[in-house]
Amino acid sequence: MTENEKPLDQAAEDELKGVPEHMREGGDEDASEGFGEALESLKRDLEAAKQEVLYAQAETQNVRRRLEREKDEARAYAATGFARDILSVADNLARAVQAIPEGLRADESMKGLVIGLEATQRELEKVFASHGITRIAAVGLPLDPNQHQAMIEVPSADHEPGTVVSEMQAGWMIKDRLLRAAMVAVAKKPD
Repeated sequence: MTENEKPLDQAAEDELKGVPEHMREGGDEDASEGFGEALESLKRDLEAAKQEVLYAQAETQNVRRRLEREKDEARAYAATGFARDILSVADNLARAVQAIPEGLRADESMKGLVIGLEATQRELEKVFASHGITRIAAVGLPLDPNQHQAMIEVPSADHEPGTVVSEMQAGWMIKDRLLRAAMVAVAKKPD
């Protein structure tokens, strides 16, 4: 007999050589129950692994979003420290321009200096605006503790109590964040 002429039973046995006994047709019942339990266990493990992958993907996406937001904020507010430092220069320049008496403004020998100081002040405000740094409105508005720091209360019959009547130091915002609160005087009822 050649290999192609093996009896049918022998050929079937050769095909089943690598298959465990409990998986062959007619294997015992306990083995097939064990196989079913193993299959269910593998299904549970697969489902748990799928959940873990989904959680890991969600966490990765959350981290990516948080890092993107932090990067955008860092870019938007990078000038905060420098802006706080330069505000004192802006304050001193504003005081210098305000301190020039009208007589000197009209004097031809001082006119160039006055024009130069005013131009410098406008340029500084233009640079502030280009970086999202804006002055906080104060005088005539109700006191806003998020933007104004009340330094004194002034008795006033002309203004509603709690209204800002004067500004001692300008307040500034950088985009939507407070850079420095405005120092203000607030109206109160006269005695």
